[in-house]
Amino acid sequence: MADLSTTFIGIRSPNPFWLASAPPTDKEYNVRRAYEAGWGGVVWKTLGSEGPPVVNVNGPRYGVIHGADRRVLGINNIELITDRPLEVNLREIKSVKRDWKDRALVISLMVPCDEDSWKDILRRIEDTEADGVELNFGCPHGMAERGMGSAVGQVPEYIEMVTRWVKQYSRMPCIVKLTPNITDIRKPAEAAKRGGADAVSLINTVNSITSVDLDNFAPEPTIDGKGTHGGYCGPAVKPIALNMVAEIARSAATRGLPISGIGGVTTWRDAAEFMALGAGNVQVCTAAMTYGFKVVQEMISGLSQYMDEKGFASTADLVGRAVPNVTDWQFLNLNYVTKAQINQDLCISCGRCYAACEDTSHQAIAMSPDRVFTVKDEECVACNLCLDVCPVENCITMRELPKGTVDPRTGTVVGDYANWTTHPNNPAAKAAAE
Repeated sequence: MADLSTTFIGIRSPNPFWLASAPPTDKEYNVRRAYEAGWGGVVWKTLGSEGPPVVNVNGPRYGVIHGADRRVLGINNIELITDRPLEVNLREIKSVKRDWKDRALVISLMVPCDEDSWKDILRRIEDTEADGVELNFGCPHGMAERGMGSAVGQVPEYIEMVTRWVKQYSRMPCIVKLTPNITDIRKPAEAAKRGGADAVSLINTVNSITSVDLDNFAPEPTIDGKGTHGGYCGPAVKPIALNMVAEIARSAATRGLPISGIGGVTTWRDAAEFMALGAGNVQVCTAAMTYGFKVVQEMISGLSQYMDEKGFASTADLVGRAVPNVTDWQFLNLNYVTKAQINQDLCISCGRCYAACEDTSHQAIAMSPDRVFTVKDEECVACNLCLDVCPVENCITMRELPKGTVDPRTGTVVGDYANWTTHPNNPAAKAAAE
């Protein structure tokens, strides 16, 4: 069987599945239950300094986006960092780590952006025996208004400065958690690397308002008639997270910087996708909050079976395998031509492909009087929309036209578009020209 154990920036864990810093990791009771369920690691909910007290709301803290079947697609939270006393958290962290030495335990930190505050908090956590620290530069609500969280994560100079302090005053490996609420994720990642970070984790939550109460006319969750923006997470943010992870993994300035992937990991497949794009492990929150801690057992068994089928001996065989295939649009092969085809044996004649193509695409699907749907190759641009809206798996597929055939739509010979061997979109041709 494949070996799921990982060593991430020197931190060993029996599998790559960690719980992210969030409500599920707020206390000893939760973390022990998580380890018993099989989680390989935990990032303890963010600790702050003993300054002004952190006080959370006593009303609703979460807003939810549901799918048509009531499945949770995303959660918007307005909860702050831990409101439990620092000394209590530190005592519990030490107790848990003493009993679970084979599991990863990382402490998330957020304090004011001055050197003394960071020096003090690092000194206080030193004897917990935790495996590392994660710098929370991502929370977009509550703490950001106090000059912390994403208020720091949106300024690369601050990221670099604080990371240098942490590396100066701590023996622990340092992970910098990045906010997605920024134009170019590569800039804060580069700043973290310059500051000496051992790794980055991403993404933190997306700044959002999930819904509005149309009776009270206030954002939800609503606290005494008012609402606020919060941090959005869950399956809905996964595409954003995958792109940002890939950007860091393939950028020359950050290539080789270890990444902990976060954002909508719900199944083993989600985890495998993050790892294929360069993440050394993954962190999970919403799936645990939705299904409970034992969801990790399905993740472990699924990833193990997949790796066995692929012949991967360890997670290192998977990490980064998709990165070389992530490119910019200008380098896509314009000679690759496909056409949609409909399997009449699987078609249920619902007409969704026809409606989508006829109204919003290229009028490339014909409907006969007895509702038989066929593709008009001379109109099909292979946009994939029909396949995406079809409710029957594998009913619509895309077939590749062989080189040398004539594309019925353009009248050009497949494989001869603008002479691909010298076309500027061809990476080889571009390199030769340079």
